Amino acid sequence: MKSYYWGGCFRTAGLGQAPARQAALEAGMPYEISALTINKVCGSGLKAIMLAAQAIRAGEADIIIAGGQESMTNVPYYLQKARFGYYYGNGQLIDGVEYDGLRDPFSGILMGNTGEIIAEKYKVTREEADTFSLRSHKLALNARTSEWIKDEIIPLTVKSKKGDKVIKFDDGPREDTNIEALSKLKPAFKQDGIVTAGNASSLNDGAAAVIVMSKFKAQELNLELLATIKSYVTNGVKPENVMEAPIFGVKKLMERSKEKIDDIDILEHNEAFASASVAVQRELNIPEENFNPRGGAVALGHPLGASGARVLVTLLSELKRRDKNKGVCTVCLGGGNAVSMLIER
Repeated sequence: MKSYYWGGCFRTAGLGQAPARQAALEAGMPYEISALTINKVCGSGLKAIMLAAQAIRAGEADIIIAGGQESMTNVPYYLQKARFGYYYGNGQLIDGVEYDGLRDPFSGILMGNTGEIIAEKYKVTREEADTFSLRSHKLALNARTSEWIKDEIIPLTVKSKKGDKVIKFDDGPREDTNIEALSKLKPAFKQDGIVTAGNASSLNDGAAAVIVMSKFKAQELNLELLATIKSYVTNGVKPENVMEAPIFGVKKLMERSKEKIDDIDILEHNEAFASASVAVQRELNIPEENFNPRGGAVALGHPLGASGARVLVTLLSELKRRDKNKGVCTVCLGGGNAVSMLIER
């Protein structure tokens, strides 16, 4: 293996040099490999995998580990004018999570407001958003109890004051949630809006990765091929319309790959907000059973730099479980872009 491509959003702040290199060496990778840290906001993890595929196709490598990480609980606060001093008066601490990850730098609005914009444009109701949120939690819990996620998650031992704790699954999915509780939550971003804490993704820590390898190298090593990367695209829309970017991204992907959306067995959409997922599913006309069948970020959480890789890992696992062939994953990202990928078993 020659390279290690690692997506990270604002998590680079306060972490020291080259987080990708740190992750690689801490994981036991040899000193000889290179490492690249990628910042494409919520699309970082999937973009890392795209770049890995490009490098392999260009003959620059045969094997690359690619993915993403995020620790939103460790993002620092900034004191922006402190470097050159304050002549007079108070300074303001800036929340790095909001400033670098959740606020559009062009319009100044929060990502939550973009969830309201897509709801208004595509006529998504509060009831539809809450119903989708409940579905996400139920499907995520079903995937856990059915042990479908065993090949998705590696148990992780975390040290704490109370002793070592083994984490075997995501913390986010809630068994106690119900439509009545969700319907009582107040709008979080707009007085008469529909986006609430219950139908939006949460702030999380997480990491995900895949091994990208040339087909010839995999055959040489006698390894099972989980899937082949067939095509991928990045597209853009007006920044405040970012939540609809996956709609056009998937259409562009189908056009480029000469596929039909009806031939896609599973579509994984990163659930930044339930309102966005409702609109994406509706506009692309994806059957409910083929859209985020294990739930998504509304239940699992959305560690920004990791989510693009996470949706691909989930897609790989579910295609294998169902013994299906074609899958698409798509993620919107701050600034008005989306990244989308088509894979085939």
